[in-house]
Amino acid sequence: MKWRTILLQYCFLLVTCILTTLEAVPIDIDKTKVENAQPVDSAKIEPPDTGLYYDEYLKQVIDVLETDNHFREKLQKADIEEIKSGRLSKELDLVSHHVRTKLDELKRQEVARLRMLIKAKLDSLQDTGIDHHALLKQFDHLNHLNPEKFESTDLDMLIKAATSDLEHYDKARHEEFKKYEMMKEHERREYLKTLNEEKRKEEESKFEEMKRKHENHPKVNHPGSKDQLKEVWEEADGLDPNDFDPKTFFKLHDVNSDGFLDEQELEALFTKELEKVYDPKNEEDDMVEMEEERLRMREHVMNEVDTNKDRLVTLEEFLKATEKKEFLEPDSWETLDQQQFFTEEELKEYENIISIQETELKKKADELQKQKEELQRQHDQLEAQKLEYHQVLQQMEQKKLQQEISPSVPGGESKIQPRM
Repeated sequence: MKWRTILLQYCFLLVTCILTTLEAVPIDIDKTKVENAQPVDSAKIEPPDTGLYYDEYLKQVIDVLETDNHFREKLQKADIEEIKSGRLSKELDLVSHHVRTKLDELKRQEVARLRMLIKAKLDSLQDTGIDHHALLKQFDHLNHLNPEKFESTDLDMLIKAATSDLEHYDKARHEEFKKYEMMKEHERREYLKTLNEEKRKEEESKFEEMKRKHENHPKVNHPGSKDQLKEVWEEADGLDPNDFDPKTFFKLHDVNSDGFLDEQELEALFTKELEKVYDPKNEEDDMVEMEEERLRMREHVMNEVDTNKDRLVTLEEFLKATEKKEFLEPDSWETLDQQQFFTEEELKEYENIISIQETELKKKADELQKQKEELQRQHDQLEAQKLEYHQVLQQMEQKKLQQEISPSVPGGESKIQPRM
């Protein structure tokens, strides 16, 4: 159980645990106090999409590897560093022939998929004569030099690529959110420019009113604090707040019973706090901002609790965190509406980039329009030639028909004599 969780949770928690020999400690809790309690079938929990362009390939490789008892046993005893360093990849040489054959086939399918993507992209750019095989070098999650066989190098590259990519995943999400907010403000300001003074004042007043309505929400508990967890214990779990017990709480929210709280399980704990601030029915509440807030909360708790930085929270780490002063007396939590996402300078720079892109798009659109007009001109010209050729053929057919109807007699005289 542990090896698979460590490997894949580090790769953004790809899969649930698969070894049934390691059972979780039973939760000592009165289930009659839990409202609408339903047993969780860990076998039905779908692994989350990592967002990687080779996500499906990564999952399939892991599914095949877990069928080999030797490899699974080795990984069960492995730690994070052994997995990340690639030392475990050498164990691939000892897996069964059947497993290797399946891995070979998976790699061939992935190479074929990448080649198809490259071809589609190049075809869209109308590039020809390019070595598609050489372009496979840009993909670092497999060994392109041997597209037919899955080797230990491939497993090593796959783990390292996923680890590296996912370590930067949150940062990329923050950057995308920042661009989203700048685009929102840019479009708002551009819209205001189209209004007269009276309408502009009305729109500004409406904007400020929506901001006030959004900011008028109940206090948000500090993520990971005792107050926040007790609220989940009482409102989500339906338990008596006076009976709050950190160990029981951990077991209850370790949904797949793998001995860890992963990132998805942590994010689920913040739903009640987010509902205080965001309601999809309210015009003033932006659901994109809600997901950014959820990400910030999860990152904060991970930074505070995940001491070994493996993107997982163990029971030991969790219990140690509950002993800290910050757990009992946390600072107030600043929600997104209390923060500035960007400066005026950053917005101006972003608007300049947009302006350049719009200019380039307009230039390309003008070129495409000219190409369209030229193609239309050539089409019209071909149609005119076609009509002209059709008319010539008709004239030739008519002339030929006339000759067949009025043949000449020998000597050049007509058979029909004129009347006297």
